[in-house]
Amino acid sequence: MGGVPTASVSDLPAEGLTLIDVREHDEWDAGHAPDAVHIPLGELPARVEELAKLSDDNPLYVVCRTGGRSARATAWLNASGWDAVNVAGGMKSWHTEGRSVVAERPGAEPEIL
Repeated sequence: MGGVPTASVSDLPAEGLTLIDVREHDEWDAGHAPDAVHIPLGELPARVEELAKLSDDNPLYVVCRTGGRSARATAWLNASGWDAVNVAGGMKSWHTEGRSVVAERPGAEPEIL
């Protein structure tokens, strides 16, 4: 998707990052960034008011598995007046870069689905 602001995982700030994970529930449960907010792509329009509580003056960084769904979400958010940035390579790159991943299942090893 051309024209969507994009940042690589290595360019993301280590702290103070507002990360929106738009993957499905099973993907989120298997492994996600510790401080991410989970809003599946299909629920984003109905839950957009939740973003107002998250975003101060910092951009919303949007992540999915590899970057496709988050690019669509980023384009929609920016068209709706938000400052959103797609995370290139998604959670696969997040994990490859050595960023923290946690699972929702007790005792389960986090994995990126």
